Amino acid sequence: MRGAMAVLAASLLLVMAACGARTPGQEEEPTTLEVDNQSSLDMVIYVVRTSGERQRIGTATAHLRSRFRIPDRFMFGLTPLRFQADPIGSDRAPVSQEITVTPGDTVVLRIPPG
Repeated sequence: MRGAMAVLAASLLLVMAACGARTPGQEEEPTTLEVDNQSSLDMVIYVVRTSGERQRIGTATAHLRSRFRIPDRFMFGLTPLRFQADPIGSDRAPVSQEITVTPGDTVVLRIPPG
C-alpha cells in the first residue's frame, strides 16, 4: 500500500481549463475542482492554501468523476493552491503540486489506479 500511495503522490495531474471572457455585469462562474478518481479507494479531497490552511471540499468516489466547488474565500485573483487526496482506509494523503488558479477556472485532478 505504501508504494501505491507514493505512485499516487507522484502521479497527481493537474490541468487548468481556460476561462471565457466575461462581459460587464456578468456574474463570475464558480471555481471548481473536477476529480477523476481512477483509484479503487474513495478519497476525501481538500483544498490547501500556501499558508497551510486546508478545507475539506468533498469525497471522490472510487472509479468515478466528481465535481466540487472551491470555496470563494480561498480565491483572491491569481491564487496558488494545492489539493490533497486522502484515501479512506489508508494513512497516506498525497498533496498535489502548487497551481495558480483564477476565479472561474476548472481544475482537473486525476488520481491514477493503484
